[in-house]
Amino acid sequence: MKALKIFILAFLYANLLSVKQAKAATFAADSVNLMVEASIFFENYKNKMYDLFTLEHGWKMLNAKPDAFIKYKPYRKMEKIIWHMYQDTTGKVTPETKKMLVDTLLALYKMAIKYDTADAGNYMTRRAYVLQMWVKAKPQKVISAYEQAFNSGKPIDNKSYYEDILGRLYIKNATDSNGYKIKALELYSKLSEEEPDNALWIKRLESLAEDKNDLLNIYKKAWDLDKENLEKAWKYASFCIRINNYEKSIEPLEFLIQKSPDVINYWRELAHSYQKIGKIDKAIRAYKKLISLEPDNQDNYVNLAIIYKKIDQLSVARTYLLKAIKVNPKWDYPYYILGTIYEQAAHNCKYDFMDKVVYLLAYQKYKKAASLHGDYAPVAEERVSALANSIPSQEDYFFRKLKSGDKIKIEGKCFGWINRTVTVP
Repeated sequence: MKALKIFILAFLYANLLSVKQAKAATFAADSVNLMVEASIFFENYKNKMYDLFTLEHGWKMLNAKPDAFIKYKPYRKMEKIIWHMYQDTTGKVTPETKKMLVDTLLALYKMAIKYDTADAGNYMTRRAYVLQMWVKAKPQKVISAYEQAFNSGKPIDNKSYYEDILGRLYIKNATDSNGYKIKALELYSKLSEEEPDNALWIKRLESLAEDKNDLLNIYKKAWDLDKENLEKAWKYASFCIRINNYEKSIEPLEFLIQKSPDVINYWRELAHSYQKIGKIDKAIRAYKKLISLEPDNQDNYVNLAIIYKKIDQLSVARTYLLKAIKVNPKWDYPYYILGTIYEQAAHNCKYDFMDKVVYLLAYQKYKKAASLHGDYAPVAEERVSALANSIPSQEDYFFRKLKSGDKIKIEGKCFGWINRTVTVP
């Protein structure tokens, strides 16, 4: 027994265990065979003796104690030996031996999934792959094996690679009754969301239908068959938006809002879709709801201002732009839109001195936008140049006895709502 303990400690030392771990690994007398088999297996594996002799000792070890030495990955090592032997190209491994190896590997995976739980997802996935590529099992059995792996919630290495295999199996074996096409659609939609820069997933999606409308119908059918499913409703809505079919996006978005009335993203897309199809009143209500949900989001104020500007409610538009500026005084876009509002107001009236003063107000807002050096600085500078001949000249000020620093109140039938003064430069 003393000699055996020395042998065990030497083996564990070779595998970089501490003395404390080595003592913990010393088994009772009735587990002597386990330690011998473990020693032979790990030593042979380290020396790359990937053969039936090593497999035999590995099996004896695992059969004696399936959860022994899990930290040394015995199941992974056994798996590697079997894969190495199966893929032998020298002709040393006969077809009969390969068949035995497949059966052995499937039995190994069954045990590994139970005892090596940290790697269970990988064993389940590679079991499905073996059923597909080596056993040539029926597609339904292979598909079921892949689905079991992905539905397990266990971590899986190179998961998207195997998901793509499953997706292609869905596509290849799809019929009108088995729902595989919808499953493929859901799978590749998920992958495209997780890896938006991977063009392969979009390509796979496009292969599911001859044109985008066919694909749209697939998304709709997936939701129609599971009408209370929020995820499917969102995928349908998202695809409608992606292909600019805002009309069709309304139904799933309204459904989502009904089920989850405080989800900001739903309201944002719904407001945008309403705006795109010209349902102005509903778009306004949606943006106001967004403002109540996230009052510090500058975009909502500007989007609402743009709608009011479009329907010529310039005073209301300005109110929301000023709120956006209060949220973020360094954002150039609200100042730029303010300039367009004042320019629009001046353009709508006859061209006289007061119009020029309003153009000056627009000119000043454009200059402010340009000074912030944001995304809209270049276009703001263009408007500054464009309005240079529309603002009051020195002669205009002279004839009205106005000098630099004087205040000019903007007034008149067209401009009463502005209620601002401009300083003579």
